[in-house]
Amino acid sequence: MLRDPIDLATIRRVLIIKLRHHGDVLLTSPLFTVLQQQAPHLELDALVYHDTREMLSLHPAISQLHTIDRAWKHLGVWGQARAELSLLASLKQRRYDLVITLTEHNRGAWLVRLLQPRWAVGPDGPYGRFFRRSFSHRYLTVPGNRRHTIAVHLDALRRIGVHPTTTQQSLCLVPGQNAEATLAAKLGRLGLLSKSYILIHPTSRWSFKSWPAARMAALINALTARGEQVLLTAAPSTEELALLAEVQAQLQRPVASLAGELSLKELAVAIAQARLYIGVDSVPMHIASAMQTPCVALFGPSGDIEWGPWQVPHRVVSTAVTCRPCGNAGCGGGWRSECLEQITVPQVLAAVDSLLEQTR
Repeated sequence: MLRDPIDLATIRRVLIIKLRHHGDVLLTSPLFTVLQQQAPHLELDALVYHDTREMLSLHPAISQLHTIDRAWKHLGVWGQARAELSLLASLKQRRYDLVITLTEHNRGAWLVRLLQPRWAVGPDGPYGRFFRRSFSHRYLTVPGNRRHTIAVHLDALRRIGVHPTTTQQSLCLVPGQNAEATLAAKLGRLGLLSKSYILIHPTSRWSFKSWPAARMAALINALTARGEQVLLTAAPSTEELALLAEVQAQLQRPVASLAGELSLKELAVAIAQARLYIGVDSVPMHIASAMQTPCVALFGPSGDIEWGPWQVPHRVVSTAVTCRPCGNAGCGGGWRSECLEQITVPQVLAAVDSLLEQTR
């Protein structure tokens, strides 16, 4: 493994790989900003899963956005092989000088071997000899909820001598004019004006990260009782819409909802136009950071230092139990997180009031 920094002046094209979930992909966006601002001559490409592409599409620093569709596995052996070979041909055509993979996944190591860039950067760790020997540089990680994921991503650049300034580390998500227009129509239908509402996204794709429906309903009732306008959102999945329906069934007053109706880009606009965002550890919370919307985030088994709001006014609400953050799918793997269930409505209201006072 080399120890020397890399002279960006000798590099023309860079590929950054992040094959994870939506939030993980959004948290890579500062790397493109840093490289663009420190070496404007670079052509920067990204490789992500197809369903996460909207987290980086329209990023002003990205030249080409390549994707792997997880649905390829349904094409059969030959169909998947053709899709994979087509992707590989497209990547080879770009002739990358530097490849950075931000995931401990052997696909990144294989791509480095097949693309043969001059330099390759990957995470250090016990990922096997094949993975380890695929990279010229490996960046160290700090486990155990002691360093934010964005900071860890940026360590891949620090490892090769590229040190970002604070202002270069902001998240970047560009919704685009189409999303702005379609969201404006949907808000108009509900009679909501920009900066007039609090957006609450009660759900997560992982139910063990969600606050109990009764508590969320009580919070919304308390907010609407004092005159706040609330907009509810949720992903279109059956599980998330079911939880939202459980919340709505306990509301004392009608509340506007666009649950299941928004694209990720439209959700970003809706969050950008909110006075305040309230939610749990899920991708909309990271979108709130990207859109610079003040954020109240409820955390249970996941680590708030590692995954919390980034460079935005915020409050994290959690309980001081000795076992959190455990990272488990609920206590004992039972998909119910007692650390979340112990968060009270007054705790969250206090966080809301404190943040609204700060950002008034």
